[in-house]
Amino acid sequence: MAQPQPNGVDNEDLEKTKKKKGPSLLRSSCFMVADPPPIAGEGGDEAATRRIPTHLVVTVNGLVGSANNWAYAAKQFMKRYPSDVVVLRSECNGAIKTLHGVDIMGKRLADEVTKFVECRPELQKISIVAHSLGGLVARYAIALLYSSNSSNKGEAVNEGKIAGLEPVNFITFATPHLGSRSHRQIPILRGVRALEKVAYHLSWIAGRSGKHLYLKDREKGKPPLLLQMVTDSGGLHFMSALRSFKRHVAYSNYCFDFIVGRKTSSIRRIHEVPKSRNFVQSSKYPHIVYVEKSNITEDDFSDDMIYKAKTTDEMEEAMIKSLKRIPWERIDVSFRKTMQKLFAHSTIQVKTYMINSAGADVISHMIDEFVL
Repeated sequence: MAQPQPNGVDNEDLEKTKKKKGPSLLRSSCFMVADPPPIAGEGGDEAATRRIPTHLVVTVNGLVGSANNWAYAAKQFMKRYPSDVVVLRSECNGAIKTLHGVDIMGKRLADEVTKFVECRPELQKISIVAHSLGGLVARYAIALLYSSNSSNKGEAVNEGKIAGLEPVNFITFATPHLGSRSHRQIPILRGVRALEKVAYHLSWIAGRSGKHLYLKDREKGKPPLLLQMVTDSGGLHFMSALRSFKRHVAYSNYCFDFIVGRKTSSIRRIHEVPKSRNFVQSSKYPHIVYVEKSNITEDDFSDDMIYKAKTTDEMEEAMIKSLKRIPWERIDVSFRKTMQKLFAHSTIQVKTYMINSAGADVISHMIDEFVL
């Protein structure tokens, strides 16, 4: 009797599918797996042997999104690295579930990744690719999945693991790392403070997630969750988990993203945002206008700052100082000259190819720079 595959596909059915269609994309529930080609150089019966991918790429959708939002990017990943990566398009936080809060969604994502990894013992590495709110959810989830590797003497051997795997790339697209409360963090409000105040009071519309984004969740004397997430306090190693990845990348829209501002998505102060006169032009990536190499620019942060921060500016500054202790590659994107510029927040991830195809070069850039 054929043994079932980890993704729920029977060996017999799989063989029939291969004979009819050749290499294919297998997707059962939230699992999307590449069917890798034969190992190069092997012939005869051994040619049928497949190299099993060992690098798990987890994609995470944003507010009121779904796993399908990453369909285009997932296909490009598998075309480029068919025998290296497995793409898990997370389905645990779709539609209305994205209103349940960063912590609850993070727990769901962590459970989903754990179950998938348990079914795939061959996996060795893990990378995260997240859009918008999904980036915050991913940061919470990796803290739950983090385990430090230390010697008997308590000395760190390496930077730790995520779900028992070696963490490699942590990539976000238009993620509000600093929340949405600060001035000009939601561009559609045009920086009008009266409108920003109204948005603050109406944040309940986005449920518990809105509460977290607007830093309104002070409970039992604790700082808002997003501030807690820039420390290792509270029993979860948020920063250690994030730091364990070899590479950190923040893609942000320079303009026409009406939902997430460029400061919060690129983890910068307003005077640190690049000027258009410094933009570069690339024929290969026409919408990538600025690339800031990774570096660590802050070292004067202390955990006390998140407790002392009371005003919006103080909370934002505390988050920036802490997150800048990690080396981020910052990629600025502009769709100003395209017909799809009004949909920049979705175009940056090619949410729907028919109306967001201008972002294809951004996805290509992400995949070209991806570290296996």
